[in-house]
Amino acid sequence: MFLLVLLHVLQSAVSTRSCPSLCVCSSGVTEPRSVQCSDPRTSALPVNVPADTVKLRLEKTSITRVPRAAFYNLSELRFLWLTYNSVTSVHPSSFVNLKALRELRLDGNLLTAFPWEGLRDTPRLQTLGLHNNRLSSLPAHAALFLPNITYLDLSSNKLTILPAELLDLWFPLPELQEGPVQRKILGLHDNPWLCDCQISMLTSLSASVGSPVVLMDQLLMCSRSVGRSGLLLTQAELSRCMRPSVQPAATRVVSPLGSNVILRCDASGYPTPTLTWIKTSAYTGCCQQDLLQSSEQLPRILDTFLQESPRVGVRWSIISLNGLSYKDAGEYRCQARNMAGISEAPIKLRVMGIARLSGVPKKKSPKTLTKSSPKYRKPLRPPASNNLKGKATLKTTSGPPSLQNNAQEV
Repeated sequence: MFLLVLLHVLQSAVSTRSCPSLCVCSSGVTEPRSVQCSDPRTSALPVNVPADTVKLRLEKTSITRVPRAAFYNLSELRFLWLTYNSVTSVHPSSFVNLKALRELRLDGNLLTAFPWEGLRDTPRLQTLGLHNNRLSSLPAHAALFLPNITYLDLSSNKLTILPAELLDLWFPLPELQEGPVQRKILGLHDNPWLCDCQISMLTSLSASVGSPVVLMDQLLMCSRSVGRSGLLLTQAELSRCMRPSVQPAATRVVSPLGSNVILRCDASGYPTPTLTWIKTSAYTGCCQQDLLQSSEQLPRILDTFLQESPRVGVRWSIISLNGLSYKDAGEYRCQARNMAGISEAPIKLRVMGIARLSGVPKKKSPKTLTKSSPKYRKPLRPPASNNLKGKATLKTTSGPPSLQNNAQEV
């Protein structure tokens, strides 16, 4: 018993000696280690934080920047709070080696931009708080680093536009959903939103039954609505929203085996729709054995295609199939999607086999006539002549009659 008490005292002494200055460290037998630094005189991140720290809180300090690999030695860190400081910049590699991080809060700082790509170093992150900063834009590529985030607070910033890529992340197509839908909590209120179709559809979809998104506050204010300001989103006039319309170049395509074919469709709508190609079924009109040998799971979303948007509200897409085989045959669907709705058009592709010739028919050779043949006629013999020069001429001429006459006249 005495040894256990002595060991606990030694551990406490070591913990006290390793605690950064102007900070408070605590840990117990059942509690993980936590470090809290909230002294206004702290102007830089502490460098001697214990390596086994699970929760680190840096609040109400004078820290202005988070440098590269700032928490590299804290591989067990799960909670990182950098709230209500004076942070103006965060390096994209600030969170390297934080594989166990679950919660990151940067509320109440002076951030005008956030390094979204830095979240790839925190694969288990679920909570991200950016409330009360100065963020003025939300880039489309942020959607690439938010698939596991279930709590995102962007309230009280200067955001005006919500990218369509984020809406696709929060409201995925049924074909793209893997497993059960995980609900997400979003804080978007207290921003000067430009009331467009994106933000309008977000609020309407979040209010629907079984929505994967829950808004902290449904009353979003349109501070930059066209021609009006200070208008609640529920009262905004959004006449520009238009459900996408899809027009394929052809609805039925027949192409021979081994050839190349291009399938194209055009879509219009507002906001500008995104296009997706889906193969929904295989062609079963012929060649059953070939189809069985090369069977594939359908429907299947195709990821190899090209699409461009020449102007706002218009988008076209093509998919190129080279060296057609029977497995390429079937029905393809061009699906257009925006926040006003979804439309699609089918294109049926049929692959025709090339018939092989069994053999080339031989030409009949002319029959040789004999004396006994009824059509046989005795050839005429040229008149005899004592002119040797004429005999030589007859033997050497074999051209047309005109040439023969000329030869005979020589």
